[in-house]
Amino acid sequence: MFRVMLLPTILLSLTAVTVSAQKIVVSPEGPIKTLADARDVARAQRRSGRVGPITITVRAGTYYLLETLLLGPEDSDTTWEAKPGEHPIVSGGRAISSWTKGPGAAWNASAPGPYFHQLFVSGRRATRARTPNNGFFRIDGMSSQSKPFELHYRGNDIRKEWEDQGEVVAYLAWSDLRMPIVKVDEAKHIAILGSNPKESNREVDARYFIEDSPDALDEPGEWYLDRTKHIVSYIPLTGEDMERAIVVAPTLERLVSLEGDPQSGTFVRNVVFRGLTFAHEDWATDAKGYADIQAAASAPAAIQAVGALNFKIERCTIAHSGGYALFLGRGSKHNSVLANELFDMGAGGVKVGEPVLRTDDVEQNYANVIADNQIHDLGLVYAPAVGIWVLQSGQNQILHNHVHDLFYTAISVGWTWGYGANQSKGNLIAFNHLHSIGKDMLSDMGGIYTLGEQPGTVIRNNLVYDISSFTYGGWGIYTDEGSSNILIEDNIVYNCKSAGFDQHYGRDNVLRNNIFAFNREYQLMRTRAEQHNSFTMEHNIVYFNQGSLLGNNWTGKAFIMRDNMYYDTRGPEIDFAGRSFSDWKAHGHDQDTIIADPLFVNPGNFDFRLRPESPALKKGFRQIDMTAIGPRVRAGADTW
Repeated sequence: MFRVMLLPTILLSLTAVTVSAQKIVVSPEGPIKTLADARDVARAQRRSGRVGPITITVRAGTYYLLETLLLGPEDSDTTWEAKPGEHPIVSGGRAISSWTKGPGAAWNASAPGPYFHQLFVSGRRATRARTPNNGFFRIDGMSSQSKPFELHYRGNDIRKEWEDQGEVVAYLAWSDLRMPIVKVDEAKHIAILGSNPKESNREVDARYFIEDSPDALDEPGEWYLDRTKHIVSYIPLTGEDMERAIVVAPTLERLVSLEGDPQSGTFVRNVVFRGLTFAHEDWATDAKGYADIQAAASAPAAIQAVGALNFKIERCTIAHSGGYALFLGRGSKHNSVLANELFDMGAGGVKVGEPVLRTDDVEQNYANVIADNQIHDLGLVYAPAVGIWVLQSGQNQILHNHVHDLFYTAISVGWTWGYGANQSKGNLIAFNHLHSIGKDMLSDMGGIYTLGEQPGTVIRNNLVYDISSFTYGGWGIYTDEGSSNILIEDNIVYNCKSAGFDQHYGRDNVLRNNIFAFNREYQLMRTRAEQHNSFTMEHNIVYFNQGSLLGNNWTGKAFIMRDNMYYDTRGPEIDFAGRSFSDWKAHGHDQDTIIADPLFVNPGNFDFRLRPESPALKKGFRQIDMTAIGPRVRAGADTW
């Protein structure tokens, strides 16, 4: 009874301290010490009659959340901001301390409470104990479609003692799976896993490793949690002092949740996060494991917004977490993600929209801006994660972002395969700097990836390079199934494994005034010939020194290529899908196209500016200005 009466008393006291002030201040020194208390004080002020916006200033310190910070419609018109020059951290973890040296190389600490899947040591992601420490085992032959998954292993790669202890992490084409080992048949070299594969989870000799078995703890930088004894063990790196190290174990799968109710027309409006760092969100799977369909669809997000209008997150940092950084979900519109740094993520950066089509406008997602962000070092748990992922959502602007160092696609827009209904229309993808993507880990991916019919979508003035896949499909710009009515212009794409551009199938896309250079296997690819026009390609420059100009399927005449410039530095003869240039033109392709050196300023150093005497300029090619590529301001909480 005493406790029930005490909590309102504290809240009234805190309200009395702050009700007459213009701002609410939360600080480790108090009197308002937690974000939840600050939220509740703001609520109490509004209930007492205060009107207008409220600013909550968050002072320096680490704020360990005991539960997800929930913000509803009554928390609208509130700005949460760091005091300039200070760097508060909102953490979903808990500190692990009192480390003691074990009999071997490992140090041990008590870790009571819920199981966790990540460990961060002095700001660095520690490696969950795995075998092998480097590289991969290989599945023997084609991966399984049995239910549950049957992993055919080679030699003694999998051990009987890993039953109910280890997890298999496997990479299959563009997806992954993570499942516990349920049973091992040593005679047949088959491990039965905990769940079923997806239909698309197919690959010959696929790579995998074993994670979270106790005997895998054998390498500096690795850790293991004994679930029964609640003891965490860690082998320090050289020079690491465990008596002084700050060790954090994430415990929450979501740090902040904006929870409107679009169906009833009740929204969370005008919430701002500015200059804050959000960290230590955990990931988890079903006890039986999971298999991905594409893009780490099942991964959680550190910050989630449903029914959010004019939500703004700017100059913040989201890092050291297990899922996506931010998810703008159902009914969220006119939101802004500006000048943030998102890195060291288990999954991806920003996820916008849902996989389902919504017919009611209040439940639809559209008109969001994702601009000037630094997004990097992603997919560290869910390898197929995307840097900026737009599903069923239109009229978004994805501008001036720097996305790099991830294993799948940098920017993906659309979630309709083929020519069915699609709400991903009118999106602008412009002035983004995208590189170091794929990194030989997954297949069937690209720098910019699209799906479905998207009238009004424009891909313009992006710099895309260093795209590499495991087997097939390291493309710069990849218009996949049904991608249609998309304008692709003024982009520079180079050093991609499979091709600078690939269209699986679609109709009436336009490629204009782009530069495709130094791509390794092919420069341009097309997969499916259809009755309608696939695309129009005009006023482009293709410059290469290896591979072939055209790859895959160039049958039929249902594509338009004209007034382009091609140049192979190895010599004047270029193969056009098995035809000479004259024969290619005789079949109606590439009228007014020439084979000539475009005279770039310094192509060896990837300087694709055209010299004044360039024949491309004489043909009307527009100089592509790359000076505005990438963020226009410094991103992240440290800038605030």
